[in-house]
Order: sequence, then structure tokens, then C-alpha cells
Amino acid sequence: MLNAATPRDSHGSKGSILCIDDDNDQCSLLDAALTRLGYTVTTTTSPRDAIERVANEPCNAIITDLSMSEMDGLTLCERILGTRPDVPVIVLTGQGTMELAVGALRVGAYDFLSKPIDANLLDISVARAVEHSKLRAEVQRLKLVLHEAPKSRLLIGDSPVMRRVSELIMRVGASEASVLIHGETGTGKELVAKAVHDASPRRDGPFVALNCAAVPPSLLESELFGHARGAFTDAKSARQGLFLESSGGTLFLDEIGEMPLEMQAKLLRALQERKVRPVGSNTEVSFDARIVTATHRDLEADVQKERFRQDLYYRINVVRIDVPALRDRSSDVIKLATHFLRAAAERSGKGQFQLTSQVADRLMAYNWPGNVRELENCIERAVALARLDHLTFEDLPDKIREHRAERFTMTANEGDEILSLDEVEQRYMLRVIKLLNGNKARAAQMLGLDRRTLYRKLESYASQSKSHAAKTNPATI
Repeated sequence: MLNAATPRDSHGSKGSILCIDDDNDQCSLLDAALTRLGYTVTTTTSPRDAIERVANEPCNAIITDLSMSEMDGLTLCERILGTRPDVPVIVLTGQGTMELAVGALRVGAYDFLSKPIDANLLDISVARAVEHSKLRAEVQRLKLVLHEAPKSRLLIGDSPVMRRVSELIMRVGASEASVLIHGETGTGKELVAKAVHDASPRRDGPFVALNCAAVPPSLLESELFGHARGAFTDAKSARQGLFLESSGGTLFLDEIGEMPLEMQAKLLRALQERKVRPVGSNTEVSFDARIVTATHRDLEADVQKERFRQDLYYRINVVRIDVPALRDRSSDVIKLATHFLRAAAERSGKGQFQLTSQVADRLMAYNWPGNVRELENCIERAVALARLDHLTFEDLPDKIREHRAERFTMTANEGDEILSLDEVEQRYMLRVIKLLNGNKARAAQMLGLDRRTLYRKLESYASQSKSHAAKTNPATI
């Protein structure tokens, strides 16, 4: 039973709840119980007022009584979901029959509770509804961000590890937190940094990148902070540094682990004060840039060896994104290769290129120590040397053609077929499953997929096979 005497919670709100009941006492009971649980509660005795509120005010969940004189709860639920399908509606009734419960769910209610209301059941139901609402809102936000992101910067690949990276990028993008991107050389750390920028409110501002390893230590301070006129021999005019150039946007410092210790101390002060002092100047200037850094080094080990400042490490490592090596996302190799193939063919003016299954198999078998960058260079080289309208085994670099790996290969008679990306993926997947004696769990692990994705793809292949069989062997009447 609900207790009307429960005190109001003074902590932060878990979410906003709208309660509708034409009984003022019942509204008060719900208000007290939900407030105690940490929610912000609004009550009304008028269903029509509730419809207007839902249209104009934010709300994470709605609780409505079933039997009301102005409008019954099922009609109200249907009206609300017609305009706000994203808001879960919980229906309450003093007549808890199965027929009423089915009716409530049929019009789209999220849950159905009987009176007198059990406080624990109410807590569970409301918590689930609010979580459902927030998840839907987050999905919509991520879809919007993804839609607005420049297509050239979208990360390619749907392996589980890349899906986790993409999800983390979208989640951290909306914040101002400093991001440290870690990954081997060639994995695409700058692309991830650009994706973080594109997912942020700063997406319309500049994205400025600097490779700390490519700038001599003597010039790094001037490059970052700028310099005053006459600060050194060649400083014939004042110049603002990259911190100021990136104001309103994102400053990406690649290979941060290569920065000298002396410069690390100056960088730390700039990040703490949000100000920089140009070389040769006595005046500090404020900047407004989000800092994203990247490294292939183990910075924690460098901190232990006193090669990297611990205080700076904690300052830049608020959120860490680990970019997987290409060998750890082998199911993305063909998708990446196809993307690079189209881009290289377009740049060279050679039209549309395709992969043969033999080339696809060889790309899958190679372990790519140079990661995505090596794959891109391999495809660009192959397109430049290709004599046909598709890549052949001979177009690949020697080290890839001669590579011997403990991976599965296509059968010899498949070698010269020109296949679509889907066909290459399907044949390779089925081949792996066959060689593993039908062990789908092991096959999913080898392919870099989760089991649910593997089963979904297999069901799709089976459906396509049945459709093709029906077309080629129509039934007679």
C-alpha cells in the first residue's frame, strides 16, 4: 500500500512523472510515493489537461487511472501515444482483470497495475518505464548526430568492437570531457578524434590537429601557444597558436606521449587555467577548445618510468577510447577494402572496381600489422597497377600474396569469380562454420561477430536461398 505521509526526497530527480487521476487523494498518494523514490512529480485530475501538458512539457513517464469521468484511461493512453509514442504510459485500475490488462496493452500501455498499489511494484514499474524513455531518447539523439556527421568521417565496420567504439564516441561527444584515444599506429585514431568532434556541440567549429612527434621540441611551444613579434630571430610578426586557432572547436594532439617533459608541464598549466601565454609575451590569453589526445604508447607505464607526467595523464584521460587493431576486427576487412576500392577507383578515374573472392580471401587471411592504413595503401597500390576492371590476385603486394596464415581459404574453383561484398561475406562465413564442424559459437568468435549477429546473417542467407530456389523452380499446379 502507498503511504501518504512519506517525505519528499531532496536529492536530484531520477526523471519526471505525470500522474492523472480524478481523485485528489489518489494524486496526493502517488505524488508522495514517487517523490520519495526520487522523481519529479506533476499531478492533474483532468485528462484533457494531461494531454496539453504532455504536448508542451518534458516527461519521462505517465501514470493514469483507468476509470475517470471526463475520459477513461484507455482512451487517454491512446490519445497520448498518438502524439508522444516515446512516453511510456502505466495504467492503474481497481478492477484488475485479465481482460482490462490486455486492453491496456493493446492500446500501447507500457504496464498495468492493480489497486491497491503495491509500493515495490510501483517502484519497479516506474523505474523500468523511465529507463525505457531515456534509452529511446538517447537512441534518437545518436541517430540525429549520426545523420548530421559528415559521411567521410563515419567509422566503417559493424564488428562488436567497432560498435562499442562508435557508441562510446556518441556518448562522450555531447560532453566537454577530455578524451584520450589509444591504439596502434594506423588504426585510425585521428578519424576517431574527428568523429568525437562531429558528435559534439562544437561540430561547426574548427578541428585542428597536431602531431606532437612531427614538430621539433624547440618549436612545439610556439606552435601550440603562439608567439609575440620579436620573440625569437624569425618572429617578424605575432602569431596565435593552435590553442587559439581551435577556439570554439576541438584541438587534437596526436602522439601526446612524444611530448618532452618540460613542454608537458606547460601544457598542464594551460589545461588547468584555460589560458595560454604566447612565447615572448607577458599577457595570458583565454582559449575555448576541447582537448582530444591520442597515443600508441602505454602512458601508464611511461608514468611509472617518469617519462610522462602523472598529473597531465589524469588531466587528459577523463574518457579513454581504445581503437582496436584490424586483426581484432577481421569481419570489417572486406567492408573497409570495398570502401577504399571505390575511393581509389574514383580518384584514378578507372570506374567501378570489384573484388574477386580470391582477393577477398587473401585480404582476410593477412594479419595487417600496419592496420587500416596498411589496408588502404594496399588497395590504392592495387588499383594503380590493375589492368582489368577488377582486382586480381596478381595486383596484390608480394607480402600479402605470399602470406601464410592459419585461416580458412575459399576453394580453388571460387578463385576467379567476381562476387558482391555480400556474397564474399556469405561464402567465407559458411566456409568457416563448415571447417569448425558446425560450431557456431566458435565460428562467431573467429569471425569477430557476436552470436546473435551470426544467427541473424545465417537466417538471412537461408531466406535468400529459399527465394532463389522458388524463382528458379516454380511450383506447378
